[in-house]
Amino acid sequence: MSLCPCGLGEPYDDCCGRFHRGTDAPPSAELLMRARYSAYVVGDRDFLLRTWHEKTRPRLLSVEDGQHWKGLYILDRTGGGLFDSEGTVEFKARYEADGKPGVMHDTSRFVKVDGVWLYVDEV
Repeated sequence: MSLCPCGLGEPYDDCCGRFHRGTDAPPSAELLMRARYSAYVVGDRDFLLRTWHEKTRPRLLSVEDGQHWKGLYILDRTGGGLFDSEGTVEFKARYEADGKPGVMHDTSRFVKVDGVWLYVDEV
């Protein structure tokens, strides 16, 4: 069993795999961020769209086949906990595209709707 790409050191099936399968929902904005990163790694478009807020969700989503994600680093977070209704997660994600390394550095905004965390947009 392989380790989850999210960086928490757990087996994929027990970590973000359970969120991707819909068995559980991420209980925090950070865990949703990690699960969304892992979904990009494994190419799970359905999970990405399902966890994207309906007001900002694209109709179509392409996951770049030539882009290989190499690691996620959480830098900061605000809110996004069990008793919060919104939160942000600042992160860096390393990748390789067309043989060249790169880094995505963003802060993502999340909201909780009916008890479920959803990605809204970049801050």
